[in-house]
Amino acid sequence: MRRRSVSLLGLAGLLALPLTVLPQAQAADSLVSTGKAVTASSVETSAFGPGLAVDGSAATRWASLEGVDPQWIRIDLGANHTISRVKLNWEDAYGKTYRIQTSADGSTWSDVYSTTAGDGATDDLTVSGSGRYVRMYGTGRGTAYGYSLWEFEVYGAPTGTGGGGGTAVPFGSHLKPYAAGMLKPSGSQATLDQKVVEYYNKWKSAFVRQNCGNGWYQIISPDADHPYVAEAQGYGMVVAATMAGADPDAKKIFDGLVKWKIDHPSAINPNLLAAEQDVNCRSVNGGDGATDGDMDVAYGLLLADKQWGSAGTYNYKDLALKHIAAIKKDELNPTTKLLKLGDWSSSGDQYYYISRTSDWMVDHFRAFRTASGDTTWDAVRTAHQTQISRLQSTYASGTGLLPDFVVDTNTTPKPAPGQVLEDPNDGAYWWNACRTPWRIADDAVTSGDATSLAAARKINSWIKTKTGGDPNKIAIGYKLNGTQISAGSEAAFFAPFAVAAMTDSGSQAWLDALWNKMLATPVDTSSYFSASIQLQVMITASGNHWVP
Repeated sequence: MRRRSVSLLGLAGLLALPLTVLPQAQAADSLVSTGKAVTASSVETSAFGPGLAVDGSAATRWASLEGVDPQWIRIDLGANHTISRVKLNWEDAYGKTYRIQTSADGSTWSDVYSTTAGDGATDDLTVSGSGRYVRMYGTGRGTAYGYSLWEFEVYGAPTGTGGGGGTAVPFGSHLKPYAAGMLKPSGSQATLDQKVVEYYNKWKSAFVRQNCGNGWYQIISPDADHPYVAEAQGYGMVVAATMAGADPDAKKIFDGLVKWKIDHPSAINPNLLAAEQDVNCRSVNGGDGATDGDMDVAYGLLLADKQWGSAGTYNYKDLALKHIAAIKKDELNPTTKLLKLGDWSSSGDQYYYISRTSDWMVDHFRAFRTASGDTTWDAVRTAHQTQISRLQSTYASGTGLLPDFVVDTNTTPKPAPGQVLEDPNDGAYWWNACRTPWRIADDAVTSGDATSLAAARKINSWIKTKTGGDPNKIAIGYKLNGTQISAGSEAAFFAPFAVAAMTDSGSQAWLDALWNKMLATPVDTSSYFSASIQLQVMITASGNHWVP
């Protein structure tokens, strides 16, 4: 075991110090990294997650992929710290050339130590720096394997200045705990977080684009009617803001998506997003708005305001409030307080009293109320929760399933009797409503609301029994009575049930089975829909969803 220091003090220098100085320095030299949120560029297998490098045990370790440079492991201390010492307890796979870096925001890094002559064992480094994040950035392996640390220890003290103007709720920080009693998949928190990061990186590679120039980012939608749809952009904005801290490009991507939103306004209400764009990035099909995309765009802007503030290139808060007001004006039925299909539906048309259940995002309504101060959103939330409960008890008493579309919202709301907008299964649990267990349970796990909990638990109880606890038996679509519509397995259908499972204390094994099913399912690069849904479900299941 070797101990080395960045600043080597000669014996004469040590003898010249007053005897009281060294004990005082040691007393201030506190270990601040144990149990903190940690991410890594890769893991060799799930048995070597990054959290094992900060668990206080020299018997467990993080290991990166073998034979690949560069690699890194990063600790989020949760707030800005002065950093005085870093200790690396290497496994046999050590770093020969590496740097220790600090950052205030997880994006811009400063070197506090570097070497090209690492020889493994234990590196105990005296450093001088500050930051919320500390990482080991390896560019040259000492062996043919990867990088592996039994323990990565950071010593220092909080400065009391928070995140240094960086990300307020970085991914993996878990600063917004869920309601009491909610489950998470089994395994260490760090491993859960790392699995989300791995899936996110694959999703990002498959769907995040910079096409047509103009400073735009967009989420491509190969399985939609057009290359770019508002729903995908909304997903992208929520995901980018949530993954800040794990992805140093999160804010850049988010701002590119904001520019896309601004430059593609709805032809009906310019504060909303036009629903569809062609391969040349031009809005088509009338250029009007779609409620599902607009709901997530507004929510993503609120997340961004909390993450980064609104004093930068874009005033996220102002954009969010304008978007929320526009949803209220043109995408909310003022009589029923239920969401319309889009800003294109107006009083007197055949769609005015139709609503899509997958748009009923209860946690979004809570966020809109908090941000705007408008009590209308309390009434809107109550109206949607009332209909969820009523539809379950009246039309799906044995399953809790919701239909894709609800008609006659001005009289007695009921499932669509057939094709009213998209498909003969518009009144069934089909390609829209498959998202409802996730949307309902997102509110349940974050708020603990009794109505949302009851709705989510009803769905969970049915599907767990229906499949005998085997997620491979979850079909593609059901009638509201539970009759299967189509065979096969699709992430858009099996993943959302995982969030509902989180609400039931007796469903740990079921939740674990669903989680493992997701881990075993590769990103479908042909389906932004399924991949984006699974990613957001994994974010919630791992404890990283939060309400601004």
